[in-house]
Amino acid sequence: MQDTFDLSHYAGELICGVDEAGRGPLAGPVMAAAVILDPAHPIAGLRDSKKLSEVRRAALAIDIKQHALAWAVAECSEQEIDSINILQASLLAMRRAVEALAMQPTLALIDGNRCPVMAVRSEAIVKGDDKVAAISAASILAKTARDQALLALHEQYPQYAFDQHKGYPTALHLARLREHGVSPVHRLSYAPVKALLK
Repeated sequence: MQDTFDLSHYAGELICGVDEAGRGPLAGPVMAAAVILDPAHPIAGLRDSKKLSEVRRAALAIDIKQHALAWAVAECSEQEIDSINILQASLLAMRRAVEALAMQPTLALIDGNRCPVMAVRSEAIVKGDDKVAAISAASILAKTARDQALLALHEQYPQYAFDQHKGYPTALHLARLREHGVSPVHRLSYAPVKALLK
């Protein structure tokens, strides 16, 4: 994908794109990724991870990890989400991802309308995952990492079918929640989970 957002006024900046995945699910961590793309190795097919098939996302994630100048994935746990709320947890996961990069960017472009508080200068771009290639790359890494995390949770808690819905509040997930009760990886502050604790 070509950047549809005008990056010309960022000339000379070392830019990292940042995005998160997993704000809506009832279970599992929220993940974030930060990516510094290599202008010498453009990656074809980058776009918002939600618009890509699982197979395409997985293939692109491999390309991104091979060709990016730097990338990192970080998370906030269910306990942190319940403690500080999902918005703050998403911002914290983003900050952790940026701080984990092997090289320090001069500017972080964040998907959405809020920036985490961190040492690196940052700017929020609404729908950035469809406008800026580095944010699209971060979106793909965050989503694939989160899907892998939920497959691992499925091994521990097969009764919830996390492999099928990845923690999102589908009819199947809600039915399994009612049948089996709340697990240690569910987000207790989310209304459908909280309702079962009463």
